[in-house]
Amino acid sequence: MATMSLPDSRTEQDGTAVIRVLSYNIRSMRDDRAVLARVVRACAPDLVLVQEAPRFFRWRKYAARLAAATDLVVLGGGATAAGPLLLCSLRATVERTDDILLPRTPGLHRRGFATAVVRFAGARLGVVSCHLSLQRQERLAQAERLVETVDALDVEHAVVAGDLNDVPSGRSFRRLAGRYQDCWEVRPQGGEYTFPAHDPRRRLDAVFASDGIEVLGCGVPSGLPGVRDADLRAATDHLPVLAALRVPAARAV
Repeated sequence: MATMSLPDSRTEQDGTAVIRVLSYNIRSMRDDRAVLARVVRACAPDLVLVQEAPRFFRWRKYAARLAAATDLVVLGGGATAAGPLLLCSLRATVERTDDILLPRTPGLHRRGFATAVVRFAGARLGVVSCHLSLQRQERLAQAERLVETVDALDVEHAVVAGDLNDVPSGRSFRRLAGRYQDCWEVRPQGGEYTFPAHDPRRRLDAVFASDGIEVLGCGVPSGLPGVRDADLRAATDHLPVLAALRVPAARAV
């Protein structure tokens, strides 16, 4: 895998925020939890958009333990969003959160979105973590609903990330990439493919940013200081995607 070098988080003089955003399918923390926490800490994220967070017995306890082990706090989501979870650093000021459950299709897993609006210094940002369906038509409908959900946040800038269960040539992936910046395509860094972790051949996981956000780099954080390839393989069955973004300060009203 290619190595990665990303700028550290910072606040610029005009209130613009440089943030790190991590998208990660953690397979309900069924693998090596200590290694998972080590990977997340090494990425030094301001936001973690999780998929497949624990959803059943004592799921809040597991979410809290992951947050504590990674020096983050729980922002929203979890079982109440059918798996997507949001974590954030103490840099974030939380404006609001909302967990959205999508219509259930008989025989398929329930899906949902974890959403929030947060501020980093003078920058205001909508955030959505998603995990789309394995079934093609349901997945496309969920991608459409995802766009509507971001629009309903009523924010100038937004970041959307997750496990799309689709590849870049697929209709659902293309729907999102046609509306938002596909951060890997804009400024690729590190690795491209995210699944399966032991022998990645497909890019199922992605970070998207709305127009106006500057993408400083995005990809699988292989070679990032503190991130070992053995840890990436042991933490879960997906590789994470890490993006550095410059979010402009909100315009004065």
